[in-house]
Amino acid sequence: MSFQTSDSHPALEHRPVRAAALQAGIFEEARTLVSELPGWTLVAADEASGKIECKRRAGFLSGESRITISIESPAGVPSTTVNVRSESSGGILRRDRQNVAEFVRPFHRRVCL
Repeated sequence: MSFQTSDSHPALEHRPVRAAALQAGIFEEARTLVSELPGWTLVAADEASGKIECKRRAGFLSGESRITISIESPAGVPSTTVNVRSESSGGILRRDRQNVAEFVRPFHRRVCL
């Protein structure tokens, strides 16, 4: 199972985050937030490709989740889009929607307000 941000979702916490800032600054904010979220572990971060890979520790009934954060921007233009995808494995309950929202809510506050 998986879930990812999309403009077709009605809830703000399930849509891509768009910020009027350069990609490098947004990438750093995303990497910092991942390190601050409880249960999240940074696995890999590649600024050149705009990808951050992380894991979310398994809950009582949920399996471990692999989360990919994709950061895209035209070169030199302060307009960046951030998408989040969560894929769970194992466990009875899936947290993919909650994982995406758990990142997007605070990230939106950090970069868009």
